[in-house]
This record gives sequence, structure tokens and C-alpha cells, in this order.
Amino acid sequence: MIIQSCLRATTAFALGGAALAADQPASTRTVRSEIRATHGVVAAGRTFTVDAGARLLAAGGNAVDAGVASIFAAAVVEISHFGLGGEAPIIIYSARDRQVRVINGQGPAPRAATPQLFGGKTVIPGNGPLGATIPAAVDSASIALAKYGTKSLSDVLAHAIELADGFPMYEFLHHYLETERATTEIYAWSKTTYYPDGRIIPTGEMFRQPNLAATLRAIAAGEKDALARGATRESAIDAGRDVFYKGPIAREMTSAVREAGGVMTEDDLVSYHGRVEEPAVAPYRGYTIYKAGFWTQGPALLQTFRILEGFDLRAMGQGSADALHTTVEAIKLAYADRDRYYGDPDFARVPGQMLLSEPYAAMRRALIDARRASLEQRPGDPIRGTAELPQAIADGHATAARSSRAKEYGDTTSVQVADAQGNLFSATPSSGWLLGGAFVAGRTGVPMSNRMQAFNLDAASPNVLAGGKRPRTTLTPTIVLKDGRPFLAIGTPGGDSQDQQILLVLLNIIDFGMDVQAAIEAPRVNSLHPVSSFEDHQALPGVLEAEATLPPSVLADLGARGHVLRMRPANGISTGVVAAGIDSATGRLRGGADLRRERALVAW
Repeated sequence: MIIQSCLRATTAFALGGAALAADQPASTRTVRSEIRATHGVVAAGRTFTVDAGARLLAAGGNAVDAGVASIFAAAVVEISHFGLGGEAPIIIYSARDRQVRVINGQGPAPRAATPQLFGGKTVIPGNGPLGATIPAAVDSASIALAKYGTKSLSDVLAHAIELADGFPMYEFLHHYLETERATTEIYAWSKTTYYPDGRIIPTGEMFRQPNLAATLRAIAAGEKDALARGATRESAIDAGRDVFYKGPIAREMTSAVREAGGVMTEDDLVSYHGRVEEPAVAPYRGYTIYKAGFWTQGPALLQTFRILEGFDLRAMGQGSADALHTTVEAIKLAYADRDRYYGDPDFARVPGQMLLSEPYAAMRRALIDARRASLEQRPGDPIRGTAELPQAIADGHATAARSSRAKEYGDTTSVQVADAQGNLFSATPSSGWLLGGAFVAGRTGVPMSNRMQAFNLDAASPNVLAGGKRPRTTLTPTIVLKDGRPFLAIGTPGGDSQDQQILLVLLNIIDFGMDVQAAIEAPRVNSLHPVSSFEDHQALPGVLEAEATLPPSVLADLGARGHVLRMRPANGISTGVVAAGIDSATGRLRGGADLRRERALVAW
């Protein structure tokens, strides 16, 4: 078995294969080598998380079993960025069905949540009892397991329960417990859960979450009780899932929220059920990219690919100023449409088919100036078939377009799995994060979601808050097929930047012929031009984060074209791409894990 991880980017290493030879040029040398395997690949946020998935694969499970086990493990150990009360959108390629399907893992707002609830505010608070959408991760993981997995709920929960009983504190989490202590300790059960006996558990000591362990055990027991009564596998998984959404656990969660000033009710939990959905899809140079629907920002990646298909990026050269400039300008156009049109399709009319059409992409493509960076928010008009809305309308709709935004927001994690049968699993779990102060719901040990802040309070926005509505989430799992066959599952943390970073890695693979690990490690940029999905909902027109490992000549050229450069150190863009897939030439499994954010991978 090959295990890949790093404690710091500067001390990263790869077991089971050296990086490229020392006499190769620095531009092609990688810190880690791409991993090849025959049985399975699990790539995720921490070694604890990938180990949970690897155990399920080693026990005969498939990629979905492993992915679900990794989600539950992440909800225990990656609590700086994800907790059990959060959300987990999932995309699966089922080798059995030869189909790609989306598991809707984003919970809606409580029914009593309205813009009037936040009267006098311009944004929704990101944390606390009013910050939570309905917990969705347990539901989406259960749906995925029941419909596409092979193992029991007890099987996939086993490692998470072990971890909740105790795991050694690691430096990355210890850092968040230090920096977010003041905002987290204001909630009594958060203080009890994360600062036992009033202290931060030192790195290397066992950190225990007994209340969360009890909740996980109750879910597993619910399934076992149903099986003892003669229930089918799928019905028993549903019964275990229901333990979380009905009865004592649900009552404790909602009571804690309401006592602290929130509006979530037991009925919100009892009536919540996710669903399986068709993906959004777009072609690109013989590949097919699949994303969740317009309740996510995912289709912005598809729009960007449609625009870029009309450019010869390969001829421009990987990492060149021409290629980066063209890509960033396409991103700006796609994200402007995101902010103008995307929202929960159950509540908003989204012209999705037109937004993803080639004729519309051709019109938008023509707006890109090869020599000059745009500083405007320029949504198009797919309904009328024009490349650009009149500027007065676009400016009137856009939320505040000038800001000094610099802080990082509470973030997420990612789980990607491939197995020898050709199944692919991509999930982007999030919420319940410590950043800004996690709100733990009473004795359940469950940190509640923080996703309400992704709603808009502008009545004209398709993403305006409404009870029972899903916020337009940045969470964006991805599946890629090549010539109709499974190719790659890929995802990353990073909020608004998620699809930008996934895009850059996929372009490195598809257009520039790089292997997965090299594509992930290559220097990157990140545009802050799009309107933020969080906190102030503002933009930084023209601002482009750029890693210092890009050549000085490229940086100078980008600056000359009007990009406002904000320099980051090597591996300094705040993402953490992980990928798992199948090499179409050899049939071998492959995977990669980012040095950024200390991502981990297990393969054999």
C-alpha cells in the first residue's frame, strides 16, 4: 500500500516512488510523484480520513463505500473545516449503471428563515444559531451508500466512531483551536466539546469527542435494530439515517439552536430528504465534465470550459502569460453569470441550458481582450441571446463591487475515490467549521452548518434567502469522463476559488499533457474579481493572486495587461486539490494530492 501525505509543504515526501530525477528541469520536477495503483485510490484532507476509506476498500467495498466512510471520518477529525451537521454534495460515476449521478447534499434554510429575520443587516451572520442550514451530510452519505454502495452503515461508521473515541491531536487542527478559541468558547457546548477542562489538547495527545461518538453509535444502532427486525439493506440504512433526523438527537439539536436564538425546528429535520439528481454537463476536447446543478457554483466551471474551447491554449504554452490571462478572463465571465443567474432551481428560473450552450459561449468568448484585463462585472443575457447585459443593469444588480477583502473564510474539505471496477466518487463536505466559531448543538456533539451566509438578502437575486430554499453553494465535486469512460474524480477546498483551481488542474492534464500530480503541483493563480459568496458579498475587481513560483517575466506580463497582482508564496494559494481516477491508456488507477493544505492519499 502506498501512503502519501505531508506535515508541511516544505517537507513533503512520497512513498512508493521518487519524484522526477534530480537532473530534470525544475519546471517539470515534482515534490511528490503521481501514484499508480491496481485496487483503489483514496485522496482526501487528512491521513485519518483516507485511512477510513482505504479500510473499506481493503474489506471488499467499492469507491462509494470508501467515500462515505471517509466523509464520516472527516466529520470527526477535520472539524476545523467540516462537521457532522454540515453538508456534503456528492457526484458518483456508477460502473454498474454507466451513469453519473448527483446526490444533493446541500440542506435548505429552516422554513422560518426569511430576509426579515435579518432586518437591518446587509449580510447573514456566518456562525452561530442563525448560521445553519438543515444538516445534510448524514442524509447524502446515507443515500449514496444505500443506492450505490455495498456495505452497511455500521461498516462505514466504524472508523469514525473509533476516531470520535479518540485520535492524536495534529498541528493543523491545534492551530485552529488556538486562533478560533475566543469565538468558539462563547457557545457553552462548543467550549465543552473542543476545550475539555478549559484547555486545548496538545499536539500528539488524544482528543476525544464522547458526545459525537454517542451520536454516531446511535445511528449505527438504528440500522442494526432495523436489520434485526428483517429490514432490507437499503431500508436499514434509512432507519439509521432517521435516528439523526427524528427522535432524541433531532430534538436535542433543534432545542439547542432555538435556545440560542435560532429558528430551526424538529419539523425542519423530520421533513428533510435529499435526492438523486441529474448532473450539469459540458464537453471539452473529447472529455465530458460533470457538475452538480445551478444550486451550486459548479456550472461556472462548465461555462468556463465552453468559453476556453475556442482558444488554442496548448499553443500558448502551459503557465504562459497568454494562457493564464485568457483563462482568468474566461473565469470572470462565467462567474459574472453565476452571480446574475444561479440559484436553487426549485425557487428561481435559471436559464441553464442557454448558459451552457456553445452559441452563448461563442458570444461570451468574443468579449475577451487578449491584451487587457477586464475590471468590470459583465454578465451576459442568454435569454435574449446577447453577449453582455447593459452595464447599468449589470451594475445595478451586482452587490458592492469595491472592497479590501483579504481574510480567508471558513472552508471545507474534499474526498475523491476510484476503484478497480471503474467507480468514481467525488464529494465536497463542509460547514461546522471552527473558523468564526463553531456552534455545537447541545449534547449531540454535532457542530451545525454555517452555510446560511451564502444566501443573498437582495430581493432581486436568484439566491435571495427563503425558507426551505438551498443557498447557492460554492461546494463543487467533479467527475470527468474521457470518451465516455471513467477518467477522474477531483475536488478541493477554497470557497469561490474551488472551480478556478479545479479548472487549472484539469487544463494542465487535458491541454498540456501533465500527469495528475504534476498538474496539481504546478504554480497557480486565483482571481478575486468575482463577487464573494461569503460575508460581505463584495468583489476585488481585477485582483489576481499569483504564486511566487511563476516566472518573473510571466508576472510582469500579467501586470502589464492590467491584472492587479497579489503575490502568494510557493504553494500559497488557499486550496488543496485531490484527485483519483483511471489512466485511460493503461487502465491503472492514479491519484494526486496537493502540497497546499497538507492533502493525503492512500493507494494500492
